[in-house]
Amino acid sequence: MRLPNACLLLLLLALAQLLAPASAGGEDEDFPDKEDTIEDEDEEEDSDEEEEEDLEVKEENGVLVLTDANFDTFVADKDTVLLEFYAPWCGHCKQFAPEYEKIASTLKDNDPPIPVAKIDATSASMLASRFDVSGYPTIKILKKGQAVDYEGSRTQEEIVAKVREVSQPNWTPPPEATLVLTKENFDEVVGDADIILVEFYAPWCGHCKKLAPEYEKAAKELSKRSPPIPLAKVDATAEKDLAKRFDVSGYPTLKIFRKGKPFDYNGPREKYGIVDYMIEQSGPPSKEIQSLKQVQEFLKDGDDVVIIGVFQGDNDPAYQQYQNAANNLREDYKFHHTFSTEIAKFLKVSPGNLVVMQPEKFQSKHEPRSHMLAIQGSTEASAIKDHVVKHALPLVGHRKTSNDAKRYAKRPLVVVYYTVDFSFDYRAATQFWRSKVLEVAKDFPEYTFAIADEEDYATELGDLGLSESGEDVNVAILDEGGHKFAMEPQEFDADTLRDFVIAFKKGKLKPVIKSQPVPKNNKGPVKVVVGKTFDTIVMDPKKDVLIEFYAPWCGHCKQLEPIYTSLAKKYKGQKSLVIAKMDATANDVPSDRYKVEGFPTIYFAPSGDKKNPIKFEGGDRDLEHLSRFIDEHTTDRGRTKEEL
Repeated sequence: MRLPNACLLLLLLALAQLLAPASAGGEDEDFPDKEDTIEDEDEEEDSDEEEEEDLEVKEENGVLVLTDANFDTFVADKDTVLLEFYAPWCGHCKQFAPEYEKIASTLKDNDPPIPVAKIDATSASMLASRFDVSGYPTIKILKKGQAVDYEGSRTQEEIVAKVREVSQPNWTPPPEATLVLTKENFDEVVGDADIILVEFYAPWCGHCKKLAPEYEKAAKELSKRSPPIPLAKVDATAEKDLAKRFDVSGYPTLKIFRKGKPFDYNGPREKYGIVDYMIEQSGPPSKEIQSLKQVQEFLKDGDDVVIIGVFQGDNDPAYQQYQNAANNLREDYKFHHTFSTEIAKFLKVSPGNLVVMQPEKFQSKHEPRSHMLAIQGSTEASAIKDHVVKHALPLVGHRKTSNDAKRYAKRPLVVVYYTVDFSFDYRAATQFWRSKVLEVAKDFPEYTFAIADEEDYATELGDLGLSESGEDVNVAILDEGGHKFAMEPQEFDADTLRDFVIAFKKGKLKPVIKSQPVPKNNKGPVKVVVGKTFDTIVMDPKKDVLIEFYAPWCGHCKQLEPIYTSLAKKYKGQKSLVIAKMDATANDVPSDRYKVEGFPTIYFAPSGDKKNPIKFEGGDRDLEHLSRFIDEHTTDRGRTKEEL
């Protein structure tokens, strides 16, 4: 049957609609058009090509070029690979390049061939960090994925020989030079050693991981000495009794032991610094003086306290006690001894005496010329130490940045700032002002007095508000609580200084505090503390306070911020606890009990005992560990459990 023309036309139109592709508007996303499909395929191909390009290992003059992207893939199935970490701008690297290319050529002909590669440590930062690269060029041999430090000379002969040695199937790394100590062997090893350095570490500690390769290199170097100086380590997380016994509260903690007796280690933390420091420490703490001329030079030209022990000989029991005491203070003072009768006569002492005296520039009519202590074999080392510390400073000494931390730690400290210069041309002017200070210092023996060069302490003068005083001489008093008091700028003489010290003694002075403005709104979960509010918030005797000292530019502080806020919200119901923070770069911390030596630094200030804050150390700065820290130290434990 034939359909009418109109019906046929309608049927064709309906069929055409069904078969038509999606509209150009792209409303039907289930059916992309042919052009879109082709573009997607092209993008995938480009991506694959880029990925293949990243993984491709290029070669330059026979040396393979490895990057963060291709390193792991390349070394995965290699037994041995020689690596050089370099910097494009490094002169030593450029000088070494031709030699390294020869090494690559030689090892390529090895049976089997050994790959030789180089890594631009300035662009492959992940690899540089992973392999602790801190200098250029750094050469390492990778053996089954484990890095072996190369410490020989940078010559083709030595490097090729070492690589071939490591590539042998039966090669194993040499045992660590660092001794491993536990409670089972600690006392025996440490007690027998004339000197040994011990590191107390935690396996998870980042600073410990950074120290580890340098410490091992130093151990190897010092083991070659005659006699060797041993280095050892203790896992303080496993050997908790040892850590507690030696007051280990942070990681890594390093201590020097002499026949089992501990001394603080205050030296560097890299190979050569550790080596040099320990060699110096292994020598006697006191140096022998043989000629009278040496003593006379110390007194005439010296600028530090002169400490001399006078003894009959090195078998004198008093001499042995003196050496033991000197070991306790060798970081802070230079000790000398003599067996000379001529020197004993000059010093007006008999053998068995310790003499502490000041060089001529610091002597005055207001104080004794020397201080003597009789030493016998039974004299306690602590008595010798106390005598030295008590008389190490003259009535008015010279405070310097090099001796400030230990020599002038006692408070109250009265500091007079001016141009201090003891060279020939300026000595008279320096002593003129110092003599004014002496007139006052003699009447206040309970205070420490010092002069200080104004250029050395420009920052301190700025904090005191005295940088632009217009006076040749400025004065400040630093008290036991960490407060600072500045004398109003005025013409300086003994009377004005005396009046200032008396006013301080009577409590009439107001401290100078560097402070940001007091926040108008301080109702957030974390209380903001500034210099002016430190005493009212942190030192509030009725409240426990967790205080974070931070720096605005500190990455770790920024990372901690959301965690710290969450912590404050968690404890917001506990009215007896304050969670606070303070920008330590813009505000003074008015108490020296809260020492800030890095950022962030966190203390818990318990109610009723603000002078003994507890520092947060050792744990991760996460919500769990910080909460545990609060719960362990809060003074209102019942309320903590109830409210949380």
